[in-house]
Amino acid sequence: MIRVRAGLPRRTWSRGRGLFGRRSVRAGARMVGGVVCLAVGTGLMLHVRQVMLREVRQARAVAGAVRSVLLRPLPARIDGLATAAAQLSADRGTTVGGDLYEVIATEHGVRVVMGDVRGHGIAAIGTVAAVLGSFREAVHDEAELVGVLARLDRALARHLRDRARTEVTEDFVTVLLLEITPDGELHALNCGHPWPYLLSGGRVSPVTRADPLPPLGLFPLPAELPVTACGQLLPGEALFLHTDGVEDARDSQGRFFPLGIALAAAVRGRPISPHSVLRAVFTQLLRHTGGRPKDDVAILVLRNERPLVLRGAGNGTTGHDLPAVGKPPVAPTR
Repeated sequence: MIRVRAGLPRRTWSRGRGLFGRRSVRAGARMVGGVVCLAVGTGLMLHVRQVMLREVRQARAVAGAVRSVLLRPLPARIDGLATAAAQLSADRGTTVGGDLYEVIATEHGVRVVMGDVRGHGIAAIGTVAAVLGSFREAVHDEAELVGVLARLDRALARHLRDRARTEVTEDFVTVLLLEITPDGELHALNCGHPWPYLLSGGRVSPVTRADPLPPLGLFPLPAELPVTACGQLLPGEALFLHTDGVEDARDSQGRFFPLGIALAAAVRGRPISPHSVLRAVFTQLLRHTGGRPKDDVAILVLRNERPLVLRGAGNGTTGHDLPAVGKPPVAPTR
């Protein structure tokens, strides 16, 4: 009689179960290893992200410090003039571009500079620093605007010579120098910069249409510098100074920003306030460019809040005995 033993299949099943069990253990180990790697990778990514965010915050803090040194916040009032200013760099992440401005009260009157360095972004910051540093010293030392401009020209020439030792550069700077005397008389030297606008009531007009000199850095200054007389800034009137990034800004169809129209709308039917004018123009400009201007932009607004000063006491002449507001005075010819 033949007997069939049933133990063999059981042993075979047992071996098979052990094989599948080992595979399950290895698969489980791989899963655990993958989870560990994922956790470690996630932790590293979070650490790198925190480090990058910390570096970004530090870079922004440094940029803010640079901005506060170069373009110092203006006081609300400077020797009877209300002020408002803003600057926008075309380079994302850069708080200081190639535009510059400053307003300083001196014994010679309130002196203003508005300038625009060729190019924008980091490369222009050194040139901005050279021009502003020279201006802040020269306005106190020089009795005439001609002397101030000569000092700026020499400082820029030194800066460009130093840069030329390490890099190829062809920088130049447009510069507008403005002097406002205690009785509101305006005198200007302009090297290739847009003229300011005079805001008087609801009227908007350039302070003059005189031809400017070439920008600094392109040619030597002429032996005689013609200072332009721009009339008088009367109490309640304001000056709108800007860089060419404002008027040259284009929309998606290539149309230039209508600055004159925007200014007229900003002052129509309301008292002139530097901050309201600044806010209105910037809002229109950003809307026109879709929030992305292609060039650096700087705007400075000054409003005369001094009491009216009589001129020619004894003959009844006042500051209003000047060319009518809205009609730019004619610059003297030489």
